[in-house]
Formats: sequence, C-alpha cells, structure tokens
Amino acid sequence: MSQFISVQVGQCGNQIGSAFWPLVLNEYGIQTSSNSVQLLKTQKDHVKNTRELSEAFHSFFHVPGNKGDLSFKTLADLNAAKVKARTVLIDMEDSVVSRYRQGPLRGLFDQTCSVTNYPGSGNNWAVGHYTHGTEYRDRIDETVRRVAEKCDCLHGFMITNSVGGGTGSGLGTAVLSFLEDSHPRVDRFVSCVFPSGTEDVVTAPYNVLLASRELLEHATCVFPVENKALLEICNAQMSKRENIDQASYNGSCLPFQDMNSIIVNMLLHLTSGSRFPGSLNMDMNELATNLVTYPKLNYIFSSVSPIALTASTMPTIPGTKMQDQLFTDAWSRSNQLLKTDPLSPGSVILSAAHVVRGTTSLTDMRRNIKKFQSKARFTRWSKEAMKVGLCSVPPFGHPASLLCLLNSTAMSNMLEVIVQQFDKLYSRKAHAHHYLEVNGFEENHFHESRESILNLSKQYIELQIQQPMNIPRLQLL
Repeated sequence: MSQFISVQVGQCGNQIGSAFWPLVLNEYGIQTSSNSVQLLKTQKDHVKNTRELSEAFHSFFHVPGNKGDLSFKTLADLNAAKVKARTVLIDMEDSVVSRYRQGPLRGLFDQTCSVTNYPGSGNNWAVGHYTHGTEYRDRIDETVRRVAEKCDCLHGFMITNSVGGGTGSGLGTAVLSFLEDSHPRVDRFVSCVFPSGTEDVVTAPYNVLLASRELLEHATCVFPVENKALLEICNAQMSKRENIDQASYNGSCLPFQDMNSIIVNMLLHLTSGSRFPGSLNMDMNELATNLVTYPKLNYIFSSVSPIALTASTMPTIPGTKMQDQLFTDAWSRSNQLLKTDPLSPGSVILSAAHVVRGTTSLTDMRRNIKKFQSKARFTRWSKEAMKVGLCSVPPFGHPASLLCLLNSTAMSNMLEVIVQQFDKLYSRKAHAHHYLEVNGFEENHFHESRESILNLSKQYIELQIQQPMNIPRLQLL
C-alpha cells in the first residue's frame, strides 16, 4: 500500500494539519470525539469498507511491528499500539506546533519529528529561505530521513504551507528543494495558500513572488488555494440548512467553518486512489504525467463536490441525478478553490482529470464527461483525452464525491496579479532593504523571480492563442 509523508511548514501549514489528522482518523472509522461516535454509527456505507480501510491505514500512519490487526476504534487503541503519524512538523515559532503536544491527538506525533525555533521569520521570505534554511537543513534532512525509513513504499511528500508569510513561503520552498535533493525520485505535491491581497502582511507580494518561482522549479504538482475563495465557500455552506445541523461535530476542528478542512477534503480525495481499491483507480504518480503538459506548467486548479464532506446527513437524491449534481457542482465557480475561473471565456484546458469516490457508474461518468467536453474549450490535442479515476471507498459522510483537476491557461491571470502586486510595492523599493540585509539574498532575486513568473504567464497565453497547423503530407520524389 502506498505511503505518504505530510510535511507541514509554518503556521498555516500546521493549522491545516490540525484539521487534517482528525478527519483522516474519522475516514478510517476511528473516534476522535464523543460526537464522532454517533456520526460513525450512522455511516453504514462507510463501515462496509472495514477491510479496505484497515489495509489503507499504513498510508498515513506507522504501526510498530506491522501488526496484522488494525481494527482501531478509539484514540486509546492507537496509543496502546504506539501508532505514529507519518508527518514532519516545521515552524520557526512554537505556538502552533505546541498544540500538537497538548491536544487529544498528542500521542500520534513523534516529538523527534518536529523542528521549531523562536521568534520566527518575521514575514520575510529571505530569512526563512536562507537564514533558517541554512541553519536547519541538516536537522530537517535527518528528521525526514527518520520518517522515510519507516515507510515500506514511500509514494510522495505532501507539503502544506502558505506563501504570504515568512516561514511557510521561505523555509517551505527551501524544504521543497531539500526533498528534491535527498529524494529525487519521490514526488512532491504542494498544497499552498495564496493571500487574497487584503492580509495584514505588508510584504506578502514579495514573499508570494519569490515562493512562486521556487514552486515552479522544485514541486511535482502545485494545488494552490486562495483565502478569499475558501471564505466564500464556508459562508455559502453555513447558509445551508443541512450544514447548520453539523454545529455539534468537532474533531479538534470545525470542518463546516474551518477553511483548512476544505483543503484537507481535497487532499484526502487526491490520495484516495493510492490508498483504496477501485475499478479504475488513479494513482498519485499518474498526476504529473497526465496533468503537467509542459515543464513548469504544474499549477493545477482543484474543486471538490460536495464541498462539505464531513456532513452527517445528505439529501436523498436518485442515483443518476446525484451523479449529475456532483459534476455540475464541481464545475461551478462556487466550488473552485481559486478565485480565478479555469473555464473563463478565452481560456483553454490543457489537461483534465475527474476522480469519483464511492457509488458511481461508467455510464453516468461518460455522459458527464461528454457534457464537460462540450462546455469547456480545449486544445486540439487534449479534448478527447480525459484522465478518470474510480475509487470504490466513499468519503466519510457521503455515498459519493467528485474531485475535478484542471490545468488551464486561466492560471496566467493569477500569475499576472502576483506580478502586479509585486510591482506596486517594489516600484518604490518599499521594505526591500529587509530582504537585502539577509545573507545570501541579492536584489537580482527579485528581478529573476519576476521574469520567471512573467515567462510562465506568456507561455500559458501562447498556448491559449495557438492555432492548429495544417501540414501537407510529404510527397515522395
């Protein structure tokens, strides 16, 4: 069974982790709170997959002695078996990571697998990338090696961080390059949070630009999300009557309110094909091959339907209508994790993938895929190709769900905004001296990063306006 190591960097990355681990345990049928006991009892369809859940438990957890019986039910069972999460916790301030040592899940985390410091990176990418990256590289490499040696089949690293601050963007991208150097054949999947432009971090435009360049160079795939899109999704979910009834559910986070849980739901769905069986499964190592059409075009749009996967109830909808609704919602802008619309007028789809978990049929799948192909604008060479995944184990809380992944030229819009926000700040060299004072950082890093992002945006635009070439057949002389 494939195994993943979660690398959580910075305050945001570790807050995502605080939502990730309770929901992972719930998916495996393990009680994390008194309220989750009742929810688990109501999920009869989920309980039917006990064998598959047990076999997939190793994907995120290490069980000493590789015990055959993995029918854990409570946190006490996990503590008794000395089960540990496959994760590395990194932050240059101890506030968020310290909660892992005090919370109800504290027994899951190996204290030797956390790297912390004080007082942080000061919202400065250069401090995180060069100062802390240089000082803590050996320790981080050793920590990752220790966790990796406990894996029988390491499938990939899942990095969570933000790109607006200092530690997540600076040290997070430094860690990404460390992983590439130490484990070059292991994929690196990054789920990073982009600021919406109204945050309290004045230097965010610098951090985002510098981090984005590193993501292009060192990540296998990047699944960006924006705070504004997450907030709008949460507000829309809370306005629905069926989600108000979820207010009593608490697995050390509030999934219907917590923006981080939306990212977690996407990650759980993303890895489902590598963890569970299916009639037409999609392994994580197939993502780059099928979605990254050209080098560095590795930014992928993502959307999940239904968006609130932790709901305790779901409206009763006939099978065919339910499948159609899943696809319709996934293509909707209200379910996109980025504000930029991948299906915006003029944009072109370079590659696409649809992954269904739970109850589905190939007939429903094909009908909706054809609908999508007629709705979206594709390149001439990508319209007929569509990566499809069918995972038999449904998510906790629903009979079925859908993950839509798109590589669209609309990503150029987000890249252009990154450059525009950088130019506004850098035109007056505001705050630039804080970066130039850092040993190892030079002013040309600003210019090179800007040029790299602009070149990538131009590459998207060139593909968007590319016209088919009619080349006559060669005639023999």
